[in-house]
Amino acid sequence: MSDGERTVTPEPAPADDGRAPSGTPVVEATGLVKRFGPTVALNGARITIRPGETHALVGRNGAGKSTLVSVLTGLQAPDEGTVTFGGSPAPRLADRDAWRERVACVYQKSTIIPTLTVAENLFLNRHDHGRGRLISWPAVRRRAQELLSAWSVDVDPQTPAGELSVEQRQFVEIARALSFGARFIILDEPTAQLDGSAINRLFDRIRGLQRQGVTFLFISHHLQEVYEICDMVTVFRDARHIVTAPVAELPRTELVAAMTGEAAADRLRARPSTLDRTATPALSVRALGGDGTYGDVTFQVGAGEIVGLAGAAGSGRTEVAETVVGLRTAAAGEVRIAGRRPRPGSVPAALAAGAGFVPQDRHHQGLVPEMSVADNTTLSVPRRLGRNGFLSRDRRDRLAGSMIEKLAIKTPGPGLPVSALSGGNQQKVVMARALADDPKLLVLINPTAGVDVRSKEFLLGKVEETARTGAGVLIASDELDDLRMCDRVLVMFQGRVTSEIARGWHDHDLVAAMEGVDLHA
Repeated sequence: MSDGERTVTPEPAPADDGRAPSGTPVVEATGLVKRFGPTVALNGARITIRPGETHALVGRNGAGKSTLVSVLTGLQAPDEGTVTFGGSPAPRLADRDAWRERVACVYQKSTIIPTLTVAENLFLNRHDHGRGRLISWPAVRRRAQELLSAWSVDVDPQTPAGELSVEQRQFVEIARALSFGARFIILDEPTAQLDGSAINRLFDRIRGLQRQGVTFLFISHHLQEVYEICDMVTVFRDARHIVTAPVAELPRTELVAAMTGEAAADRLRARPSTLDRTATPALSVRALGGDGTYGDVTFQVGAGEIVGLAGAAGSGRTEVAETVVGLRTAAAGEVRIAGRRPRPGSVPAALAAGAGFVPQDRHHQGLVPEMSVADNTTLSVPRRLGRNGFLSRDRRDRLAGSMIEKLAIKTPGPGLPVSALSGGNQQKVVMARALADDPKLLVLINPTAGVDVRSKEFLLGKVEETARTGAGVLIASDELDDLRMCDRVLVMFQGRVTSEIARGWHDHDLVAAMEGVDLHA
């Protein structure tokens, strides 16, 4: 494939379910240019989405996907180019109701207000009024139930939104979008916080809504999902359109090459073992149990060894990893890090024993968005920045500068607010902090969630590099690409370690074990 633009868009055949992907596009954007100061966020970008499609938009962080979404939803006006909906020009930016009738976006970060009920969220600022202009709550609840039933969302409208699961919140947001009249919905990383079963239910819902005339733009870093649910795919790179093609006609290697500008790396490359059997284990977990989420968990991670902890959501893998680093307190058992037994339930004690940690959600657990890249990078190592409680800015910036260079974080300087970075670079900041004190044990939970292909390769390369220094690594994840480099993978199911799988496994074997299925029984 050439690095230049190309488009492969043969007329799709009618779908078996009666959809008609051909005809006037639901949305068409052409020649989009958007600049933010010296940064060109979109450079002549374009996309065409036809009725009934689920159209994937993929690309590395910083490729222009988020800027395109802001243009398609009327949050930003392009400096150049045009956007049409159903062949008609996009509304004025100030006409928010007109935009809501044409397009809606369900973001990775939920916009549902947790302290309000489902019904209140669905009709916020659109309540039915009775006598004296007072809100008629029975009418609001009745309308909410009718809306949820119409779109097959099985949620009680009187439920406080804060009690909903991630999956339920997404369905409520989709229903709210449809209530405005929009039949074109953008799904921004919709599976990032869902387990395998919830993802399957989401995909079933997408297919059902397609049959009812809804069109989707699906944004994801998980390429296997693109091949499972999407009809067409558009790739952006460096703010430009690179390729549009039917998913079935674009091999995965070509898709990755379009995203990165180079041939896909071989993630199954051989990695020589760096396990040092003579050294004290980096981690020893014995008979660990915690509040019903996991029990009798025992394993070791050797110095220089990379061990995966796999399992679906609810398996206990995340809870075990969080217990190791002190975010949770075990009800039974013990944890030793590099021979030391830190005080249970104490993150500072785990760090002092030699742990470095990358949490599963960088937005809520990994970053302080208002603080600088330098402060976020060095938060866990204040003793290296000064004495007697006083911090030296020079020491902080020197340490941060070295970590910025080591992790190839793209930032104009250490003083930039971390919120201004792309998702991939934010994840690099979280990794940099975990590595800032040369840990003896590195614990990572879903370390590549929400990052692009190249950033994923880079981060996993740093994990391998860390193991070569003699540190042990524990990776708790359900992402197969995160686990391929592991010397062995421990599989958890319903709170127990049920199997150990050596490197060289086949995807279907590991997935079956994670789902509690024995293929060889």
